[in-house]
Amino acid sequence: MEVHQTPELTQIQHTLAKQPRAILSHPFGPEAEVYKIMGKMYALLQIRPPYRLTLKCKPDEAEILIDQFAGIHPGYHMNKRHWITLELADDVPHDLIDTLIESSYQLVVEKLPKSDQARLELA
Repeated sequence: MEVHQTPELTQIQHTLAKQPRAILSHPFGPEAEVYKIMGKMYALLQIRPPYRLTLKCKPDEAEILIDQFAGIHPGYHMNKRHWITLELADDVPHDLIDTLIESSYQLVVEKLPKSDQARLELA
């Protein structure tokens, strides 16, 4: 399957990959990039149209974002309370996407065992 890379998709991939000790995998095939920290997923990026990015989010923030942006929905095939999905062709600003990626990463790190958090701080 051919992936049509867009500048926005490239920027999102860069932001996802630059998180400390991020690991990229493709457990759902080449069309879906899964980004993990210490074995825990913090992002799922669909790299074929329709481009989608699924991120962990605090439930109260998710509700606000879903109400505010047409391009943000409850997590696609995920826990609808703790995950959101962004339609990348929609109205979500690039700087907000970067902020949401970093927030998703931090939410996952905060749930890691203290020993894993300490290993991350030492890296």
